[in-house]
Amino acid sequence: MPFVTTQDGVEIFFKDWGPKSAQPIVFHHGWPLSSDDWDAQMLFFLHHGYRVVAHDRRGHGRSAQVDTGHDMDHYAADAFAVSESLDLRDAVHIGHSTGGGEVARYVAKHGEPAGRVAKAVLVSAVPPLMLKTEANPEGLPIAVFDGFRAATAANRAQFFLDVASGPFYGFNRDGATVQQGVIRNWWRQGMMGSAKAHYDGIAAFSETDQTDDLKAITVPTLVLHGEDDQIVPIADAALKSVKLLANGTLKTYPGFPHGMLTTHHDVINPDLLAFVKG
Repeated sequence: MPFVTTQDGVEIFFKDWGPKSAQPIVFHHGWPLSSDDWDAQMLFFLHHGYRVVAHDRRGHGRSAQVDTGHDMDHYAADAFAVSESLDLRDAVHIGHSTGGGEVARYVAKHGEPAGRVAKAVLVSAVPPLMLKTEANPEGLPIAVFDGFRAATAANRAQFFLDVASGPFYGFNRDGATVQQGVIRNWWRQGMMGSAKAHYDGIAAFSETDQTDDLKAITVPTLVLHGEDDQIVPIADAALKSVKLLANGTLKTYPGFPHGMLTTHHDVINPDLLAFVKG
């Protein structure tokens, strides 16, 4: 299987499909998943002639289950290691949830000076800051994330099943069409990763203030968010992020859940393609 080794010796798994001469679309997955969560988007863009690349974050999926580096700086550096190894340039980087934070940090620190990034997309993404603080009173209390940590440590398998069966895809809403295959695939991806990476990653996605990352991004950036996102509430994420971006565009979707890339890929994918081509 294809791996790249980072500067601190971590093996990162990646997928690289399609013509190497085509413009690359790079996908960054959410917590606690893997690059497999991008199946619907990778096949879609592959069929439209693009080169598609996605990696498993350290400690997630098929990447090394190391016990250190589970923070946004290392996440972005690992993504850079993949991009540098494959010499990806003029790429469009698309991140979901925690992966959106990874994209923001990557573009701000590694992407633009080297001409590696043409555009960015933040989907249901965690920036600028999920945690409630004095400066961010609309955020979620630390008790919410402490609960995530407790559930991950106590019975990760059950917690992951509960998240996928309920709020992640909006399957807890009245009238929702519950898709058992989607739930099982989410659980499968999560349980492939390490409990240590998932436990530490909660702080990474909830307590990292990425205001400065967003301000530093100058490439065209599309911000997509479901208005019924129960995981990353839109008011404290997308609605704030677009105001911090120098070249941002916001598109929201009434009733769509956090996992809308899976449940509503038939709607989201054409919007992504229009932005990439525009």
